[in-house]
Amino acid sequence: MDVVYAVNFYVDKIVSSPTSMKALLLDQHTTPIISLAATQSSLLANHVYLTDRVDNTRRERMPHLQCVVFVRPTEESLEWVGKELEEPRYGGYYLYFSNTLTKTAIERLASQDTYELVHEVQEHFADYLPVLPYLFSLNYTPSPPSNFPLYTLSSSSLPSSTTPGHLTLTSQALQHHLSTLSALLLSLKKKPTMIRHERSSTVSRALAVAMRSHLAAEQQLFDFRASAGTCVLLILDRLEDPVTPLLMQWTYQAMVHELLGIHNGRVDMSASPSVNPQMREVMLTPQMDPFLAQHLHTPFGDLSVSLQAHVTQYSQKHASAHKLDSVEDMKRFVEEYPEFRRMGGNVSKHVELVGEMSRLVGKDNCLESSEVEQEIVAGGSHAEDWRNVQRIIQNPNIPSAEKLRLSMLYALRHQTNPQSSISSLPALLSQAGVPASDATLISTLLTLSGSQRRQSDLFNTSSILARGKSALKALKGAENVYTQHTPFLAQTLEAIVKGRLREQQYPFIEGGGPNASLQRPQDVIVFFVGGTTYEESKVVAHMNVELQQQAASQPGTGAGTRILLGGSTIHNSKRCVSTMLFSYPAPLKSPPASNAPALNLQLGTLNLSVGGPAGTGLYRGPSNQSGVGIQLDSEGLREGAGRIGEGVRGLLGRVRGGLERVASPGFRESQE
Repeated sequence: MDVVYAVNFYVDKIVSSPTSMKALLLDQHTTPIISLAATQSSLLANHVYLTDRVDNTRRERMPHLQCVVFVRPTEESLEWVGKELEEPRYGGYYLYFSNTLTKTAIERLASQDTYELVHEVQEHFADYLPVLPYLFSLNYTPSPPSNFPLYTLSSSSLPSSTTPGHLTLTSQALQHHLSTLSALLLSLKKKPTMIRHERSSTVSRALAVAMRSHLAAEQQLFDFRASAGTCVLLILDRLEDPVTPLLMQWTYQAMVHELLGIHNGRVDMSASPSVNPQMREVMLTPQMDPFLAQHLHTPFGDLSVSLQAHVTQYSQKHASAHKLDSVEDMKRFVEEYPEFRRMGGNVSKHVELVGEMSRLVGKDNCLESSEVEQEIVAGGSHAEDWRNVQRIIQNPNIPSAEKLRLSMLYALRHQTNPQSSISSLPALLSQAGVPASDATLISTLLTLSGSQRRQSDLFNTSSILARGKSALKALKGAENVYTQHTPFLAQTLEAIVKGRLREQQYPFIEGGGPNASLQRPQDVIVFFVGGTTYEESKVVAHMNVELQQQAASQPGTGAGTRILLGGSTIHNSKRCVSTMLFSYPAPLKSPPASNAPALNLQLGTLNLSVGGPAGTGLYRGPSNQSGVGIQLDSEGLREGAGRIGEGVRGLLGRVRGGLERVASPGFRESQE
């Protein structure tokens, strides 16, 4: 289950035929795929002397070249290919498509090939981005100006009904996800024997049901040789764990993506004031970068030591290159010069990257804000978390995006706490210069991913056992204060590998049956609708290594499960917030009722709360809490007044019932 190998296999077949000089035409979807899977030198080795877009109308006629076309079979790309065939610029055409072609599309292309220049038409299922051998992306990121939304409200929901249960994928998003996941399975020659989804997510269920129907309709296409073991396709919803993509990352690849952004294997540093002009845009893919491949998950604090060793190694080679005392020395230098030059460029690239990230960490006070966010998600006290959040918001040296992100994490962590001050966050953010439209995203996040929506216990607070696990983790400690968080995916994968993933929470769409959830799968394909993260890919990488080591040490025990991770896109915190801005229906972005209690009375360590997410009741606060106070939320006052009335009526009803019971003859006889 190596997606890099699978895509490279298809790309090699595409560019190797014909063997003569040729041009390569791509569309907006296949361009980043080729960019990740092939280098310019490998294309030249296969006689590809020109690479261009199929929608470029200013291409010159070159009848001496053959033309290889590799596009996704969308309506737009098929139209451009048809125009090319009607007015050909090259001597012959080899048409390759990244997904399945319909019979209608083939007939349409045949009718447009009036000059009979098409020599070959094939489907090569390289329809996704192979980021790492165990990580793929659909590259589906809703953003302007295209702004293809990911979610919509179902047609059955009323305008006032904005509960997450009515949230579903748009028809365009559903079709894109379905066809691309299908291409992934075809490229790996896998047909899932089980399809599972999150019970609380209508989005993941919609995709799971569509995939089951697609597999049933395309049985001949998925007629592979039966393999040993089971293959599970687990479809998850990003809304179930919004915490992971909001956190600042401190491992090399994830940190580059967080601070600079990795877009289709490229990093843009043009905004840096001191970057080398030759390093304004660099390629950053582990397949072509040995240093990156070795240090993908190296913490930023340890990276400087590794980089120093890399620079020292290059310096030693540079010094030896100047010792040309004999013909043998000159001959060795000429032979090693390409590798020497490549190593020099690699060293310069990583020095620039690390230097720019260090500048941004200092400029934006990332260490301070990251420590606070890790303490919030790791289970700190509410009083301490609120003080830290206020301090960060009021700090003029911290960017607005960091303040908003920290406020979101606070709201998710303390949503059910009757003492939380979530309703105060918009005003604080506004005073700190955060736009009101951004501040409303806190309400959107709680509507879509709040405690009432999630089925998972992200913060290990719902039961005594969960709190015990959290306490045990705290005792064991973390690598450092900035890496305390572990994605919830780690628990899910551990459960499915051991055959303990509960069917009540992750039901079957396909392949269910008696004891089906107890089976240990051979292959697990995990897909996040809405996007995954590099932090989650780190979990998968480490788990794959552990499972393979177990298989090697215990042959014949059924160990050796292989895990593949994918998502609609690969998030960093900026992309996650941008998705909330442009991907959710407008009704979900309106602020809901205040999360704070309508009335909160504090008497020492006791709090009387009326309204709010935790309900009306008497709560005990921290032992160090003292004094007397009152908090009144005008937005929730009407709701709170109604609850007060209901509470009073209920109390009077219980008193009246008790008096009637005491006055009854049966009660007096029992007392006598």
